Amino acid sequence: MRNSPFLYFLMLSLFKQKIKHLGVVAISVVVIFLLSSVLFISSSMKSSILGGLKYQPDFIIQKVQGGGRVNAPLEWIDKLVDMYGIKSVTARVYGRYYFSPKHESSLIVGVDFMDEQSHKGLRKLMDKTNLKDFLGSNNMLVGQGVYRYLKSHFYPKSYSFLTPKGDFKKVNIFQVLNPDSSLISNDMIIMPIDMAREILGVDEDHVSDIALNVPNDDEWSSIADKIASLYYDIRVITKQDVHRVYENLFNYKGGLFLVLFLISMVTFVLILYQRYSMTYSTEKREIGLLRALGWSISDVLKLKFIQTLFIVIISFVVGVSMAYIYVFMFDAPLLIDIFMGSSNLSNDVRLTPIVDFSVLSTILLIYSVPFVAAVLIPVWKISVTDPKEAML
Repeated sequence: MRNSPFLYFLMLSLFKQKIKHLGVVAISVVVIFLLSSVLFISSSMKSSILGGLKYQPDFIIQKVQGGGRVNAPLEWIDKLVDMYGIKSVTARVYGRYYFSPKHESSLIVGVDFMDEQSHKGLRKLMDKTNLKDFLGSNNMLVGQGVYRYLKSHFYPKSYSFLTPKGDFKKVNIFQVLNPDSSLISNDMIIMPIDMAREILGVDEDHVSDIALNVPNDDEWSSIADKIASLYYDIRVITKQDVHRVYENLFNYKGGLFLVLFLISMVTFVLILYQRYSMTYSTEKREIGLLRALGWSISDVLKLKFIQTLFIVIISFVVGVSMAYIYVFMFDAPLLIDIFMGSSNLSNDVRLTPIVDFSVLSTILLIYSVPFVAAVLIPVWKISVTDPKEAML
């Protein structure tokens, strides 16, 4: 069969049933849009958070009391420093400060700027900060969410913190952290460690926890056991433990999208059913007529395959493109709230474009193979029957 009549009939068939095809494309686009949006959001947030773990210490040492973390004595550091294989032991001071009881709060992080290791993980957030001017007076760096809250409550330049002793500590807003890091720093306040001690009520003999590094990965297990045996009330958290917590968190969040996935799959089954029913009702006589005019079974299958493939490609490209624009250009309004959950302070997250082509390829296969099969199988059954019987 010559290509010119075949292509002419192909385009004619597409335009003749354009209303039905557009309906199938519209539903398919919605399905692919939802699945792609979820994958884009998940990949971007996971990459941003887990990527920041490389700046985290290998071990975090905490003191526990009643199942919760309490301030650890500073004298623990002396024993940890003397332990073979441990490097870069750093005291950390941090805690939550509530602007109003049981409502908005921020995470105050005290940094010893004389100790490079203590602010290594925050260096990316402070890359444009002039430390000399910052340390010249009582200053702090605030996240986007903290700044919006303070500004809305008429504290655009400074804030007076209420210390546990009942005194007020006025601290100036030196700089607002980069909005690109809002996923991590939205409710964060960075200030000198001594100021953080005063506001959080951590005395000089205690710290929030202790961070340390172990250069030899093979010694992690043995060193963790040695540290755990030092005191009965000590908790040892490794970088892998933190990684697993975030992995489980994303898996939990992914479960929330199971409902969306089920809705998408039900819609997809309806699409397949529509195509299946369409073939047996409106296209049965057309296939019999083509066979009567001399078309072979392979020609009929080729025609329907190209038609279906055209619909699949258009739906996939449009759905993925819309999802990319929705997620990475408009920051996925509404849908991002399911991942973020109930936010302490409003967070305008900027999602970094992360595209996993292997996952997109899997979506394409899962979507296209059943779709094409649902069309070609009934078409083949009609094509192998007698043309006169097919046109009845």
